Amino acid sequence: MARYTGPKTKISRIFGEPILGNGKYLGKNSNPPGQHGVTRKRKQLGEYALQLREKQKAKYTYGVLERQFANLFVEANRRKGVTGEVLIKLLEARLDNAVFRLGIAPSRPAARQLVSHKHITVNGEVMNIPSYQLKPGDIIGLKPSAATNTAITSNIRGKNPKFSWLDWNEKEMKGTFIAYPERESVPENIKEQLIVELYSK
Repeated sequence: MARYTGPKTKISRIFGEPILGNGKYLGKNSNPPGQHGVTRKRKQLGEYALQLREKQKAKYTYGVLERQFANLFVEANRRKGVTGEVLIKLLEARLDNAVFRLGIAPSRPAARQLVSHKHITVNGEVMNIPSYQLKPGDIIGLKPSAATNTAITSNIRGKNPKFSWLDWNEKEMKGTFIAYPERESVPENIKEQLIVELYSK
């Protein structure tokens, strides 16, 4: 499965925010990336460019490729509700994202690796598909061999209490996907309406 393996700071500088984790270099160098970034002025973006940029930001944030993202949008459009909000809910319901949100992994790429390497279980069954769509009530846990692996358990930091759609049992090292989150509960700075407008062209 292809994935982005390029420089993360470069992507963060394009969007001006730490969408791929560590943003310590953003304050140090706020110029656009590239050899001539210092002398190049940021252009005023047009409507299409803004819409495309927002889609790219969502893709990089959640680590989703173009075809996956397009399929998610089709599914969001098919379901009841506001399409943009449903799209965010589906992105949040991905297994790799839930592992990250539960604090089992320090980042989404690390969460994706845990899932791919068969360290994560869903309802007691080993699941190695990072894009697996969780359903309310699904229980996410560590495989027994992973639960005793200090390299994995030392990175567990516990769930952030503001993520109310997830529950984490520290004693059993298991988490529950309670429900799809409301849009206002998701902290990501994504203007999903621009993505809807882009795909509606």
